[in-house]
Amino acid sequence: MRRYIIFALAMGAVSHQGTADERHIPYAGLENRELATLSESDIAELEAGRGWGFALAAELNGHPGPAHVLELTEDLDLSANQIARMELIFKEMQEEAVARGAEFIASERALNAAFVLGGLSARELVTLVNAAGNARANLRFVHLSSHLQTLDVLTMEQIDRYNFLRGYSDDPCVNVPEGHDEAMWRRHNGCDH
Repeated sequence: MRRYIIFALAMGAVSHQGTADERHIPYAGLENRELATLSESDIAELEAGRGWGFALAAELNGHPGPAHVLELTEDLDLSANQIARMELIFKEMQEEAVARGAEFIASERALNAAFVLGGLSARELVTLVNAAGNARANLRFVHLSSHLQTLDVLTMEQIDRYNFLRGYSDDPCVNVPEGHDEAMWRRHNGCDH
């Protein structure tokens, strides 16, 4: 009798929730993906070796990314040597990111497939989750380490200019506008305190 009451209460609660069309269901439609955890655009980004947000810790904390540095070649007044070095950093990062991205996608596919097949043990799950986590970490390292390498190529003035151009800094003490006397600008903006 108690089971019947609980079942009846549960069914009543469900019937008052409305249909799927009447309420927001966060994952509705994702079950149709080829790979549950990655969208088609995610897969395309990873296969192309693009950043996928992996390097934000570097990018937003004063460590320029090689792709964006190359986009700003003229604005940063890069020398021919700096351009060549930055192109090499980007090329090596891109090649490595494509390879590590493929490993990450494959590990997510393996994890997804294990759940599709069912019968997954906790031990198997740990192995699959660790493989996916390690693949993701290795890919993230590729992107972040390329940002570290740019510091050896750019001057502090170029890094400051990069951050200003990318919209990360509007500090008048960091970016002295062209045509202004630097010492006078710094004094008027209280930069020497």
